[in-house]
Amino acid sequence: MYGKVVLSFIFVLLLVLSYSIFIGTLDIRPYFFPRLKLPSGAPAPCAPDPPLRVFMYDLPRRFNVGMIDRRSAAEMPVTVEDWPAWPVNWGLKKQHSVEYWMMGSLLNVGGGREVVRVSDPELAQAFFVPFFSSLSFNTHGHTMKDPATQIDRQLQVDLMELLKKSNYWQRSGGRDHVFPMTHPNAFRFLRDQLNESIQVVVDFGRYPRGMSNLNKDVVSPYVHVVDSFTDDEPQDPYESRSTLLFFRGRTYRKDEGIVRVKLAKILAGYDDVHYERSVATEENIKASSKGMRSSKFCLHPAGDTPSSCRLFDAIVSHCIPVIVSDQIELPFEDEIDYSQFSVFFSFKEALQPGYMIDQLRKFPKEKWTEMWRQLKSISHHYEFRYPPKREDAVDMLWRQVKHKLPGVKLSVHRNRRLKIPDWWQGR
Repeated sequence: MYGKVVLSFIFVLLLVLSYSIFIGTLDIRPYFFPRLKLPSGAPAPCAPDPPLRVFMYDLPRRFNVGMIDRRSAAEMPVTVEDWPAWPVNWGLKKQHSVEYWMMGSLLNVGGGREVVRVSDPELAQAFFVPFFSSLSFNTHGHTMKDPATQIDRQLQVDLMELLKKSNYWQRSGGRDHVFPMTHPNAFRFLRDQLNESIQVVVDFGRYPRGMSNLNKDVVSPYVHVVDSFTDDEPQDPYESRSTLLFFRGRTYRKDEGIVRVKLAKILAGYDDVHYERSVATEENIKASSKGMRSSKFCLHPAGDTPSSCRLFDAIVSHCIPVIVSDQIELPFEDEIDYSQFSVFFSFKEALQPGYMIDQLRKFPKEKWTEMWRQLKSISHHYEFRYPPKREDAVDMLWRQVKHKLPGVKLSVHRNRRLKIPDWWQGR
């Protein structure tokens, strides 16, 4: 009896091994032929995807961290040894600080991440331009009036003069160059000169399709301004959040943001809805964080553009986002399914009196709890850190840049042989 069991086990084991070798999931060659070399260029079985090789231009500090520490007159490029911390008292400026965190990730590159900095541009797959264009606008040009905007304008002029002298810019027409530009007015004087480049943006609300689009550009999260909810472990998460729907922020916005004024009227009078007009002071940001952590759903209507920082504040507060924006694009959407932890309403649905609140009140507790768990499991993808960590927001952004490179290579190769303007653009 015992012998039959042993023989049966050996037979099953041999059957599994044979099938694994046949379908290619088990490679026995290294065990029996240790000196056997794989064909040149062939990847090792199940080899991890190599990191993106990025060359970063060494720009004088006035283009980047000089706007953080304005007391310093140093012009030498910043290094990992003198990299400044992001100021804790800068409030809403932080939401547009993606440029700062992406640059920092190239100064402090750790093992196992999506990007590696190379010192030889010949080895680079992409080129990072460390110009803090959003901070430049917020520092020098937020009034949008001369002469205050002259510094912002001159920085853009000086940068483009430098880049156009670069052999690597000339080689690709800037197509493999990466520019973070998350403020809608970033690089506003010369932005049309970056139409072919990879732009890191938060949405496409103010840009014509020929300037910025999903085919070549990367959608980034805003940098959240509320603190992350790190000890969210209640016994009953649904019942622990007493407010049904929460919103706190500006209600008078441009373009699609006009929906906020209309929602203020529609949502008035509900005891379990908190809809408050507010500006982003340090005290109000703390109040918003407290409100999000005690609410089941957090309302995210369009702002001046289709998205806003509020969505990512809700995610790190583990408050189910209710997104009301007909033209929003979301970061990392080829990897993350937002329908697993967010609720979506069109403008038409949201502005129908009583409809949205009725749907949220009928929302099953079990489904809400599962969405809450999903939020907790993915919120680390929206954290911007220094030093950076694997699978954080910047790591995810570099992976998105990598995904754009096949299209960049196609565009570069086609452009080299075209004798007339690209006929495809006219279709």
